[in-house]
Amino acid sequence: MGFLIRLAITAIALWVTTLIVPGVEVTGRNGANTALTLIVVALIFGVVNAVLKPVIKVFGCVFYLLTLGLFALVVNALLFLLTDWIARGLQLPFHVDGFWAAFWGAIVMAVVSWLISVVVPDRRENR
Repeated sequence: MGFLIRLAITAIALWVTTLIVPGVEVTGRNGANTALTLIVVALIFGVVNAVLKPVIKVFGCVFYLLTLGLFALVVNALLFLLTDWIARGLQLPFHVDGFWAAFWGAIVMAVVSWLISVVVPDRRENR
């Protein structure tokens, strides 16, 4: 159940990102197609972050230290662009228009996901 809640939170954050950030778009044929695309792209984004982010943190720890953590913003933008590339390879109607759209999109995604996570209780914390 926790996985589905995290997936829904990420999909909602992605939807809000498409509304706020110019250059991040989902062009579904209808509402159901758009919602399904958001869910699949959220799943891709979650897998990309779960697999690559820890590896990047280990190998890029020097850059994280030298930039006082600001390198994480660049890493998040690049992971967002990778998500776009994978989505296009799967013929999904999701598009990120360059690095700066990915940069701001990743920031909005992180903030919106955090805000929703604050509102939605996590069952593991209640035990």
